[in-house]
Amino acid sequence: LAPHFPEAGGAWTARVPLPGGDFRHDEFGRLIGALLTAYPFLNPRWARRLVRAYGTEAREILGAARNAEDLGRRFGHDLTEAEVVWLMEREWARSAADVLWRRSKLGLRLDAGEAAALDAWMEARNAAARAPRHDPVTETV
Repeated sequence: LAPHFPEAGGAWTARVPLPGGDFRHDEFGRLIGALLTAYPFLNPRWARRLVRAYGTEAREILGAARNAEDLGRRFGHDLTEAEVVWLMEREWARSAADVLWRRSKLGLRLDAGEAAALDAWMEARNAAARAPRHDPVTETV
């Protein structure tokens, strides 16, 4: 498009890493090892998936978790509530299909029941976020 829109400038994405991609390719294994050390409850497959999907931002998802239970509900194939909340808040995921196919490709791994449970959980969370909030300080009787 540059010939038609010269004011648009060059492709900045060639110089700037995507979120979480601020590491060299040869550091991939080191990042997995660092996650396994910081979060000993992870198994290597889980740590690898998180680094492949989120790079250096994987630690934001795991936060201060000391065990897998700290990450909330598990929907299947190590997809946790913490990861889904992060996807909803940071990547604007709105549905189970969004998480399972557009964001993670975990739709290849979760069965129909697991996907339905995720969808129901996300719908309930979305509905709660849309619900009017009761504020006793500002409301009149």
